[in-house]
Amino acid sequence: MQVHALDNLRYIRETMERASAFTAISGWGLIAVGLTALGAAALAWGKPATRWLVIWLVEAVISFAIAALATVRKARAARMPLFSMPARRFALSFSPPMAVGALLTVALYRAGQWEALPGVWLLLYGTGIVTGGAFSIRVVPVMGLCFMLLGALTLFLPPAWSCAMMAAGFGGLHLLFGALIVRRYGG
Repeated sequence: MQVHALDNLRYIRETMERASAFTAISGWGLIAVGLTALGAAALAWGKPATRWLVIWLVEAVISFAIAALATVRKARAARMPLFSMPARRFALSFSPPMAVGALLTVALYRAGQWEALPGVWLLLYGTGIVTGGAFSIRVVPVMGLCFMLLGALTLFLPPAWSCAMMAAGFGGLHLLFGALIVRRYGG
């Protein structure tokens, strides 16, 4: 009887969370993004600034496409509306830090301060994940905080560490949290 009651409470809690949260974040999509980021880190390692930047910008486009397609696929499989209020809130909260990141990328590169880009990117991506994650499953804002901590650390490390930190963040954190989402939230 008690086990049945706990199962019912868990079901009710998950149903309410789905109704008020954007739950179409794809763990498999995050894993794919993490793998492509590790590939980009390997390609970018030791490259001159311009080539390094091009590699990571191409990776950003590829990652966005993977994440978008995986999210659409998960939402359709679960018969969730893709443009629900939580999804719109997630997108509206995630977008401003990404726009600021794009502007700072241009400004920092033009100023010859490309060494700051890895820390800035990790910080702003983490900020977007935290703010967007407020309208998602609980693990998403935690992932964002991890990106922010890694970004803050990256700002104070020597530039030689930049590819390793990008690999740890965009590769490692996506793999870790993607696997957690797959395990706990059904892919």
